[in-house]
Amino acid sequence: MKIAVLIVRILMGLMFAFASIVVLFKLVPQPEQTGNVKIFMDGMTASVYLLTTVKVVELICAIAFLSGRFVPLATVVIFPINLNIFLFHVFLEPQGLPVAILLLLGNLFLAWNYREKYKAMLAAK
Repeated sequence: MKIAVLIVRILMGLMFAFASIVVLFKLVPQPEQTGNVKIFMDGMTASVYLLTTVKVVELICAIAFLSGRFVPLATVVIFPINLNIFLFHVFLEPQGLPVAILLLLGNLFLAWNYREKYKAMLAAK
C-alpha cells in the first residue's frame, strides 16, 4: 500500500505542479476557447485574483505531495479544486474527463489512506 500511495502522491504532485507552473508563468499559449468554456474562463480571468489563487494553491499542494510533507493537509486543501476540475469537465469540456476522474480518484485514495489523521478533526465534541 505504501508504494501505491507514493505513486499516486508523486503523480498528483507532478500533474498539479505542471498545470500551475504553465499557467502562472504563461509558458504555453492558451488554446482558443468557445461557448460556455470561454464564458467560464472569462469570468475567472475577470475576477483578477481567482485563477492566480487557485494556481498558487495547486502549486503549494504539489510541493507538499512531491516532498511528502503535510500530505494529509494538502489532500484536504486540494479537494475542492479537484472537485471543481471534475465538474468543469463533466458539464463544460467532456474531452478532459478521463484525467479529471483520475485526479479525483487519486485524491479520494489519498484521503482514504490518511483517514486516521482526520479523526480528531471530524470528532463531534
